[in-house]
Formats: sequence, C-alpha cells, structure tokens
Amino acid sequence: MAGYGDFAYFYDEFNGEADYDALYAFIRERFSGHGLPGPIVADLGCGTGELTLRLARDGYDLIAVDGSPDMLAMLSEKLAEEGRQGLLLLEQDLTCLDLYGTIHGAVCTFDTLNHLGPLETMGRAIEKAGLFMEKDGLFIFDVNTPYKHCKILGNETFILEDEDAVCVWTNELQEAQRRTRISIDIAYTGDPVHYKECFYEYYCTPQELEALCERHGFRVLEIVDGERFCAPLPDSQRLLFVAEKERQCQS
Repeated sequence: MAGYGDFAYFYDEFNGEADYDALYAFIRERFSGHGLPGPIVADLGCGTGELTLRLARDGYDLIAVDGSPDMLAMLSEKLAEEGRQGLLLLEQDLTCLDLYGTIHGAVCTFDTLNHLGPLETMGRAIEKAGLFMEKDGLFIFDVNTPYKHCKILGNETFILEDEDAVCVWTNELQEAQRRTRISIDIAYTGDPVHYKECFYEYYCTPQELEALCERHGFRVLEIVDGERFCAPLPDSQRLLFVAEKERQCQS
C-alpha cells in the first residue's frame, strides 16, 4: 500500500486537475436520490480530505479513514482552517477497518482500492466496508481500469512541477502480476536531498469487482465512467461503482 509520506504535502498541487466538484455532485445526487438510512458516512482512503470536506459541508457525519498519517495531518490542518469540528479521523489499513459503530454510506475514491493490493486484498476492504454498513446504505468507489494501466500509465515517466518542488513519477507495468510499479522522486527547491517513495497499483476487471461486491453483501446498481460520468467506454481510465448494501457478508 502506498505510504504517500512526503508526497502528501503537495498531493493537492499535483492533483490539481482532479474535478472534485463534479465527483461530489455525482456522489451527492446518488446519496440523495437513493436515500441513505442515516447521516453517517465514511470516507475510506480520504487522502487530504477534499471530498471529506465537501461531504461535511453538506451535513453528513463524517468518519475519515486513511493509512497515511501525513494525509490525515493535511486534512486536520484544513479542518482547523475552516473551524470545523466533530469529524472522526482514523489512521487505519482499510483491509483491517475497525469502526466504532455502523455507517450509512461510504466513499472510496481516486484509485484507493488499486493501491491496496491484488484482487483478494481489494475484496477484504470491500468486506470490511460491508461489515459496518447498514442495510440499504450506499458504497460508492472507483478504480483505475486495466486500460489506464496498460495504455496510459504503462512504462511512462511523468514530471510534475510546482513552484516549490519537482516530482518525477516513473511507471513500470508488470502485466503478469496485473500491477504497475510506481516510483516517485521528489526534489524540493533549495534542498539537496531527494525524497523517494515506491509502491504498486493493481488492476482487475469490473466483472471481478462486481462479483466481490455480491459476495460481501452489496448489489452493484450502476457502473459509470469516473471522469465523464457516462456509460463505461473502451477507453475509460476510471470506473465508478455505486453499490447498495443488501445483506450480511458471506463467510
């Protein structure tokens, strides 16, 4: 799983093209249209909290969960800036999720599941979400597609820059393991030391994910392109799943 240590501190700058407003509009419409059984929503893999904050502003009771203390520290700073209180922040591995009670909805976005591990590991995270989800709750999550891994990320190198740092992002596609090895080299202005991180993103088919959801008590209501919010296309790079909790997980 990605640690996102130093990268957490300029994740927002380098993720500037992400359309959080469009994503949140989709989530809000699905939550509202479905009618959650209550107000408690977990943001699983919350990162620096851009989606968490939007949910909180709309009145949901938020539990923000991430495996990176650095990401949670960034979210905590944003909450302090807004003077917002009452959010529960948990540093946890999503495959070992342990909440204090049940939830009525959950989101897991920006390829968090891809970072967790291969298919069986993704399944453990879905199982944990189902364990704490009340019946009729909604779980909205996304994944990067095999197309993105094989055709876009591939064996490419990307250079990301802002005024304070340069990040060299190098990919190595490992098709036999259905994953991409990602190496990040971060150079801050005026700092001779480079900060390096390495992690993997795994991929699987939408059919495999739908089967995992069914196994763990969810019924997939909808799958859409996660960037264009239309029906999935052959070149879709991200898919959004909308799943309803129907029953207890199978053993």
